[in-house]
Amino acid sequence: MEKIYTIPVNEAFEASAADPACGCPFCTLYSKLEENELDLILGASMMEPDVRIKTNELGFCKTHYDMMFTRKNRLGLALMLESHLNELRREVDSGGLSLMKSPGTDQMKRLERLEHDCYVCGRIEFSLSKMFETAVLLWERDPEFRKKLSAQPYICLVHYRKYIEFGRRALPKKLFSEFYREVSGVVLSYFDTLREDVSWFCKKFDYRYNDEPWYNSKDAVERAIKFLSGGGDTPAGGGDAPRQ
Repeated sequence: MEKIYTIPVNEAFEASAADPACGCPFCTLYSKLEENELDLILGASMMEPDVRIKTNELGFCKTHYDMMFTRKNRLGLALMLESHLNELRREVDSGGLSLMKSPGTDQMKRLERLEHDCYVCGRIEFSLSKMFETAVLLWERDPEFRKKLSAQPYICLVHYRKYIEFGRRALPKKLFSEFYREVSGVVLSYFDTLREDVSWFCKKFDYRYNDEPWYNSKDAVERAIKFLSGGGDTPAGGGDAPRQ
């Protein structure tokens, strides 16, 4: 069952099945969508009027401001900031007093919305939702995809929840029970392995375990963070490991 819209999902699941280091397939899809959106917003899409209207309205979250700042198109970012700041300045201007509302009420509500809005996040979430729908459809209709699912190293808890939610919406009740069991099997198996690895990592700080091997626990903290919170880089300054 190969269609254009199924290719990215199949590729992500195939890559993770072949190489456990790829991790959660949905995190891989998220990262690719994020890179594409950042390339577009600082490139071809930057000067499109409809895009500029949305970026003026929504702005960006701190994560994506930081990611855009580290890219080479500093002028493109500055141009978006210029029009975004100008529009916000007009919106937060208190103007005259209203007899119906306390001064600043609308302005504070607007700024509160701004704290939760991000143009790039919104675009990613829209595209990723389609990929979750596709991953449910593939599971339902393609026996080969079920094999790919069972071969996943893990699905992070953030995307596990979302995958289950999309499955609940799309599948008949009886079929959803089977879907839930198969997806949860992948997650719970990794859960148990990870718990053992983290526990062993902790034991290695005890002098009584100095001569014991690390087994698969050296990167257990980093893997646990990715499993619990989704993809991303290894946290900086991850702490000292006991010397051998």
